[in-house]
Amino acid sequence: MGAAYFYHLTRNPLEATLPVLLTKALGAGWRVAVRGTDPGRLGWLDEKLWLGPDDGFLPHGLAGGAHDADQPVLLTTGADAPNGARCVMSIDGASVTAEEVATLERVCILFDGTDPQAVEAARGQWRALTSAGCAAQYWSEESGRWEKKAEAGG
Repeated sequence: MGAAYFYHLTRNPLEATLPVLLTKALGAGWRVAVRGTDPGRLGWLDEKLWLGPDDGFLPHGLAGGAHDADQPVLLTTGADAPNGARCVMSIDGASVTAEEVATLERVCILFDGTDPQAVEAARGQWRALTSAGCAAQYWSEESGRWEKKAEAGG
């Protein structure tokens, strides 16, 4: 049974934080689905990931291509995981279910701490997932480094 990790972004933007988390997930041997809500935003994120440092290359692709099943990291708006993802990273309020948390290795929910709507959406996801019995952790970078601030279930 997996767990949901909530990442409250207050110091670094998504495009800086996501590559760090993706590198860790790939290092654990997991394929990842980055689930968003807006195809245009995922296209923007795809470009940002290609512009990373040479020593930090992240193999990835946008869903809908001929090689989705081969992608270690697949950027998608869908709930399916044609790449066999063992980790889902939800951005921009994309939904995740308790069933996914239970069957995947990890679900990461990244949200912008400067956006009140994003914070409220993440709170709602926390309540829904923990009420369903999912293990969850809340991480904040407010102090300048990532610190676990809360834990539930499990």
